This record gives sequence, C-alpha cells and structure tokens, in this order.
Amino acid sequence: MQTSRHPDRVHAPSATELTARLARVRLLCLDVDGVLSDGFLYWAGDNLWSQRFSVRDGYGIKLLQDSGVEVAVLSGGDVRSGRDRCASLGIERAHFGIADKVAVFRDVAGALGLGPDEAAFVGDELVDVPLLQQVGFSATVPDAVDEVKAVVHYVTRHRGGDGAVREICDLIRTHRLPAK
Repeated sequence: MQTSRHPDRVHAPSATELTARLARVRLLCLDVDGVLSDGFLYWAGDNLWSQRFSVRDGYGIKLLQDSGVEVAVLSGGDVRSGRDRCASLGIERAHFGIADKVAVFRDVAGALGLGPDEAAFVGDELVDVPLLQQVGFSATVPDAVDEVKAVVHYVTRHRGGDGAVREICDLIRTHRLPAK
C-alpha cells in the first residue's frame, strides 16, 4: 500500500495504520473537480460546461456501493455534467455549489449515524483541507496542491478523472471490515 511521501508531511502513516483506518470506512465522500473529474472544464457552447469522467472510477463506485459503503459527493462547483454523473451512478447524497464542506459532511454522516472516523474524503484543493483533517481516512491525487498533500493519509498513483477514485474504492473494499 502506498502512503503519502510528500516532503512536508509531518506524519506518514504506516501500512498498519492505513489498514486500520480503511477498515472503519462506511462512507466515502468525493470532491468532483480534480478528483472525480480530470479538473478541466470543457466548453460545450450555449452556456454549457462539461467535465471528463472515468468509466473505471464509476465502476469502482458501483462495486463499493454494492459492498455496503455509502458514497457522497461534496463539491463547491456546480456543473450539470457532475450532477448527471452522480445520478447515473446512483449517488443520492450529491451536494453541489456548497461553501462549507465540513457542515454538509456532518449532515450526511449524521443522517447515516456515522462518526468522522467511519468516513473517508478525497479532495485536492485548499477548500478541502478542513474536511480532510477531520475524517478517518483522507486521500488526494498526485497533482493536488502541496498543502493538501501535506495533510492526507494517502496520495493516489492515478490522477483525478483517470482512475484515482477507483484506486480508493478498491483500497476500501479490500481493507474494510464486514458490516455490523
């Protein structure tokens, strides 16, 4: 298992610690821009923007949902293609255009009866840092800003929109404990 190897990282968790964190995950929260998508916006004309998503990431999400893990999206942006992608994956807890991801996370986790230690979050920008610091397992993508890499438990090998989400889903499925 790959751990974060960022030079500014205060504490790089051991494989044993990562396994323990992953085993408790019952909720995976995802940012969209740069995590679920490749981070680029594509102009489609008529005031319509589009995003690029990975089919493999989508399949990883479906496998994770089938294993009993809830998936939520917490995005500061609000592009129709992101909403459509969440709908196509059956992600019912998809929140867009939000300013306070921590508050929305607390609402989602609370509604599911879960604590922060039972949740994972994947983000890539400064706005994501407060939530990354609260969850039991935090991850980012290789091209995230340095301040994010410095606080997460794991940096994916794959880029956002190109297998990063599948990588996290597979890690959680491989290491999680059976449901109670």
